Amino acid sequence: MVDVPDVVSRALRDAPPDQLAEAADRVIRSTMGALRTDVFVADYRISGLWPLLDPDLPAAGFLACHTMAQRCFSSQQPVRDGEGPCRVYLPLTVWGERLGVLLVELPDVPGPAVTGRAADVAGALAVAMRAADRETDRYRRARRRERLTMAAEMQWDLLPGRSVAHRAFDLAGQLEPAYTVGGDHFDWSLDGDRLTLTVLNGEGTGLAASMLTSVTVNAMRNARRSGGGLVEQAELASDTVFYQHRGQRYVATLLLEVDTRTGQVRAVDAGSPHLLRMRGSVVEQIKLDQQLPLGMFAETRYELQELRLEPGDRLFVVSDGVWAAEPPGQEPYGQRVMARSLRATRLQPAAEAVGTVMRELHAYHAESDLRDDAVVVCLDWRGPRERGSG
Repeated sequence: MVDVPDVVSRALRDAPPDQLAEAADRVIRSTMGALRTDVFVADYRISGLWPLLDPDLPAAGFLACHTMAQRCFSSQQPVRDGEGPCRVYLPLTVWGERLGVLLVELPDVPGPAVTGRAADVAGALAVAMRAADRETDRYRRARRRERLTMAAEMQWDLLPGRSVAHRAFDLAGQLEPAYTVGGDHFDWSLDGDRLTLTVLNGEGTGLAASMLTSVTVNAMRNARRSGGGLVEQAELASDTVFYQHRGQRYVATLLLEVDTRTGQVRAVDAGSPHLLRMRGSVVEQIKLDQQLPLGMFAETRYELQELRLEPGDRLFVVSDGVWAAEPPGQEPYGQRVMARSLRATRLQPAAEAVGTVMRELHAYHAESDLRDDAVVVCLDWRGPRERGSG
């Protein structure tokens, strides 16, 4: 019996990085008897899914496919449509990063074994696409629905991803305005039992803000990858920014380190990103001792603070572009309205929750352009579990 996932994996390894969808299509057709396939990728705003193999799909067909693909993307479960032929939609997800959806159209309704093999194929394709993303522009071009500014191009290239899953937590983030974002940013890294998360409220606008954020993020990464903890990361980044700009430019940053064994959180609050916790239906702001933004003065020293997460806790970190958003004639978004938005996400996974908060923020602005960059990061803490479980 043909091992379909293994055959697909070999075909993907042999394919050029820009031809993964075509390679998967050929193998799926030959080994599973599929009538057609397609790969739908999520755009930068995660507001739609767009086909790679059939970009000129007629409007009616696109809407039908898009609706089912969106259902699969949101639920992260296989979705079937039709009897014969039957279209099966499978999530393209790797390490919790949602890339899109694989469509496989079969002559008949598949049984559980066939659906399972198709899901394995989708997993192999997702890993290959994630790896190929640095070698080709094809998938990035498919994701953008309009041209990115130079600043936004730099910011998206700097991101670690948009979501990640772990036995103890789920984590997701989103930037807006997606195609013109300048200085706001987030970064994370999972190393053993340590999750490091940073959120930056970039100062200024446009390319200058993006370059300042890039220097700051890379300085923190340099310290982290050299074995430094949060204090060393903050201090190296602060000194790097100061000696470049002599206090004329600085970066407000929140640095968090989560022990995935215990839920113990260490924090350095160096500026204005806001930390909120939702426990049950109660939303409260976590007040930390605010220290100087990175780069304001030479040789600034930082101190750690600690808090503990309980299973079921959800943390949100938002930049000033979210918290202080104040359309004409209205109160700041963070004063009361945002708490309602956060509570509305209670039953959603983290990757859906950040999108909901951003949509509510856009609605608060009456769908006009955001006046400031905005970043939302959501961390769902499930609690430590035994290795190998779940």
